[in-house]
Amino acid sequence: MPATVLFSEDLYLEGLHMFSLEPGLGVTLQQVSGAGTQGDILGLVFQAIFIALFLFSILYGQKFQIWVMLRNVEIGLHKIKRMRDEARQTIIETIKVLSNKPGLEAEVDRLLEYFWIEPTSLDPFGIVGKIEHILDTREERLRWEIKSLVPGVDDARLRNLEGLLEAGSSLDRIYRVIRHYYLLGKKTMSLFVIYQADAILPMVLQEAKALSAAVKAFRDGQPIGDGAGSLVAARFMYGAEKRVIAEDTVMAEVEVDNRRLIVVKALGPGGNVGKPGEAVEKILGSRGDVTAVIMVDAALKLEGEKVGEVAEGVGAAIGGIGVEKFKIEEVAKRFRVPLYAVAIKESLYDAISPMRREIYAGVEKAVERVRRLIREKTKIGDTILLAGIGNTLGIGQ
Repeated sequence: MPATVLFSEDLYLEGLHMFSLEPGLGVTLQQVSGAGTQGDILGLVFQAIFIALFLFSILYGQKFQIWVMLRNVEIGLHKIKRMRDEARQTIIETIKVLSNKPGLEAEVDRLLEYFWIEPTSLDPFGIVGKIEHILDTREERLRWEIKSLVPGVDDARLRNLEGLLEAGSSLDRIYRVIRHYYLLGKKTMSLFVIYQADAILPMVLQEAKALSAAVKAFRDGQPIGDGAGSLVAARFMYGAEKRVIAEDTVMAEVEVDNRRLIVVKALGPGGNVGKPGEAVEKILGSRGDVTAVIMVDAALKLEGEKVGEVAEGVGAAIGGIGVEKFKIEEVAKRFRVPLYAVAIKESLYDAISPMRREIYAGVEKAVERVRRLIREKTKIGDTILLAGIGNTLGIGQ
């Protein structure tokens, strides 16, 4: 037993000797003890902070997340409102140059909230005709309203003002929808309502910016990216005799590589899309010698693809509600005429903003693709129908 005590004292003395080196070269036992105390305090502080943050995330994490998302939606809403207000002011100033009618601002506000109601699809038979009828009625009414605001306006300016109001109306509708979900989310503090608004906000802002650029394009009468298909058709019909084949749609017959080419496009230079479906229907129905239909249109590109790239395919290359596309597909099926498509790739912003140099270069490529299709898919002496699809704002024929 005493031996054990002596052994413990020896170890203790040896330990003191280890921590009691020459002055200035080692540390004392008190310093080691103090360092350990400071480390314990810091550990307790960090542990307390971690526990506090953990409890905060459990008790208030969702509320904080809702507040952050609401703030994001609010910032986006202010941006959309600014673009909406700028578009409204542009429309008013543009019409004021052409008209001095009193109460113009109230009339513009009324037209910006103009809407159309889709027909019921409970019985889908004949729904295309119903949609066409409603859209024609809406277009006629809008043009009548513009003529009442600007008496004696020419057709090209009338179409541009129509497009201007369409862009402004779309911006106003986007603003009101996002405002609805923002206020509803703020009122209910529902995470799911606010999350949906915050999730779609980046795409909505892109669309709003595109519409804001479209307002300036229609104001100035500048060609837009969506007119790429119409520009391709115009390249083939320059110098040829034109005639109206359908409402706001013209055609011309030219000779290309010993083939007869019937070219169709919307009537320019006003902001028209025409009725290409009705035009193709009339031409194929009245002539039995058309061996192919080639359609050229702008197409939305995927992220990573270059603006102005040209691609080929088959089918009716035309966007919109689907009325004109339905007509083209039906008549092509009836007469067993193949449909060839040439697409010029661009983003949504490019489609409704002033035409970029890359898109114009894509038009040149598309012209060559059309010529190659004519040579490869048809024979000498054949008749081919070329339909250039798109808005002809600033593009003649």
